[in-house]
Amino acid sequence: MTREEVVRKHKTYNLQSWSVQGGLNPKAIKAAEGIYLYDYDGTRYSDMSAQLVNMNLGHGNKEIVEAIKEQADKFCYMAPSYAVESRGVLAEMIVNLMPDNIGKVFFTNAGADANENAIKIARMYTGRQKVFSRYRSYHGSSYGAANLTGEPRRFPSEPGIPGFVHFFDPYVYQEKIRFASEEEAAEFYVAKLREQILYEGADNVAAIVLETITGSNGVIIPPKGYLPGVRKICDEFGILLICDEVMAGWGRTGKMFAFENFGIKPDLVTFAKGVTCGYVQLGGVAVSKKIAEYFDKHKLMCGLTYSGHPLACAAGVACVSYYTEHHILDHVCQVGKVLGEELEECRKDYKCVGDVRYIGLFSAIELVKDQETREPLVSYGEDPENLMGKIIGMLAARGFMTYSHENMIIIAPPLIITEEQIREEMAKVKEVLEIVDKEFL
Repeated sequence: MTREEVVRKHKTYNLQSWSVQGGLNPKAIKAAEGIYLYDYDGTRYSDMSAQLVNMNLGHGNKEIVEAIKEQADKFCYMAPSYAVESRGVLAEMIVNLMPDNIGKVFFTNAGADANENAIKIARMYTGRQKVFSRYRSYHGSSYGAANLTGEPRRFPSEPGIPGFVHFFDPYVYQEKIRFASEEEAAEFYVAKLREQILYEGADNVAAIVLETITGSNGVIIPPKGYLPGVRKICDEFGILLICDEVMAGWGRTGKMFAFENFGIKPDLVTFAKGVTCGYVQLGGVAVSKKIAEYFDKHKLMCGLTYSGHPLACAAGVACVSYYTEHHILDHVCQVGKVLGEELEECRKDYKCVGDVRYIGLFSAIELVKDQETREPLVSYGEDPENLMGKIIGMLAARGFMTYSHENMIIIAPPLIITEEQIREEMAKVKEVLEIVDKEFL
C-alpha cells in the first residue's frame, strides 16, 4: 500500500484515541528498528517517548520476535486453567524479581485491567470498599481504572463508582508552600494524607494506589521520605499499598521497579508495558504471599479470557531475560546521567524551562511563562492556542517524536539508546526551546 492509502484507511475507519477525529493527519510508518521509525519516504524519526513509554527495548528486537514465533509454532492460545510453559516461567521470573514478600502473579491484558483487578483483589482481601488514589494520576481508561485516575481523562466515566477517593500529589515544584527540604515536603504531604484517611474512616479503606513515580502527568518524583511515610500509614491502619509500575517499571528508572529507589515493599504491584515492550499486549498484578495464601481458601473472583496469553508470556520471558542478560539496568544508569546533564543545561539556558525532572530514562521538561512565578505555559486542562501542540510539532519536524501532557514535554526513549543518540536528540530539543523563548513568552 502507498502512504496515502494507509493514511486514508486510518482516517476513514479508525477512531483514534484521545483525539478530535476531524483534524487528524497521522504519520504513516513503514518500518522501525532500534530507537528509529521510518515513513514511506524513508525519512527517519527518533522515538523519544518509546511510543507510549512501553517500547523499552526498542523496535525489532529479534530475541523477542523469535520467542513469539517459537510459541506460535507450538500453539497460540490456551485457556488460563491449563498449565502452560511460558505462563509459568514468566510468573516465576517476575516473582523472583520482586521483593521477598511477593508470592504470585495474576496476568491481565494491559495496565488498565491490571489496576482494576488489583482493586478487586484488595477489596476481597480486606473486606473494605474505599480506595485512595492521587489527582495527578493516570491508571487507565476502562471504567474502574478511569475512576481510579485523578486527572481529566476520568471525566467521561463520571458520575463515578462509589468508594474512590482522590488526594493531592507531592508536586513540590508547583506547591505554594516553599519547603526547606524534600523531607519537610514529604512530612507535610504524608500528614495531609493521614488526616484525609481519618476523615474517610480508616477502617473503610482497602488500598492506597500510587504511580510510584507519576508518569504522563509530569514524571513527578516523590520527595525523600514520602513513600516510606505512605507505607507507614498503610501499616498503621491495615491498608494495602498498591504500586502502579505500568510505566515506571521494567528498568525505566535504572531499577527493575521504581519502588526499589525508595526502600519500600508494596503489597501489590501492577505492571504492563515493559514486560513485553509492546510486542504482544500483557499486564499483571503481583500480590504478596499473605494475599496469595488468602486465596488458597477463598475464591478469586477475577478472570479474563486472555489471562496469561501464551504468545504474550513467551514474549515476556524473552523480554525479561533480555533485561538481565544484556545488563539493561546498568546501561540505563549510565546513559541516564547524560540525559540528566542535558536536561540541566536546558533548565539553565532557557527561560521557558521551569523545572526538569528525571530518573534513569524517565524525564519531563516543565514549561513556564515565568521562572520566578512558575506560572505554567498553559493552564491546567486548557491550551486554547494549542501551544503545546505547536511545540510537539516543531520537535516532530526535526525528527524528535514524543508527546506532551499539560505543560510538560515527556522524554522517555527506549532503554537501549546510546549516549551519542541522546546528545543528538537533545540538540533538537534545545533548538525548539530557543524558539519558545523568542516567540511564545
